[in-house]
Amino acid sequence: MTKRLFKLIFTVPHTSLEVCKQAVFSAGAGTFMEGKYSEVCFETKCTGQFIPGPGAEPAIGAVGKVVKAEETKVEVQCVGKEIVVAAVEKLKRAHPYEEVAYEVYAMEDV
Repeated sequence: MTKRLFKLIFTVPHTSLEVCKQAVFSAGAGTFMEGKYSEVCFETKCTGQFIPGPGAEPAIGAVGKVVKAEETKVEVQCVGKEIVVAAVEKLKRAHPYEEVAYEVYAMEDV
């Protein structure tokens, strides 16, 4: 039976890029064709924006102030739900932000 494919997308400050990529790769994300390819991802430079509110403990910036951060958006394919779940768990542990910005999509073979 063919496993379902998922796409994990997350943003991360440039300084934590490699640590976060290795975290998701260690869960099996970015590996497909039965291991013929591994650590496969797509990276796009971007700028994130947020305002930390009362009670927040931001890794960068200050509560109540607009923060604009140079980041990288990473897109990585995951083969099987267990891989994407493990990749998200490891990403959350490795990422420097209090709240990790990530998205998971089920992919269709057409």
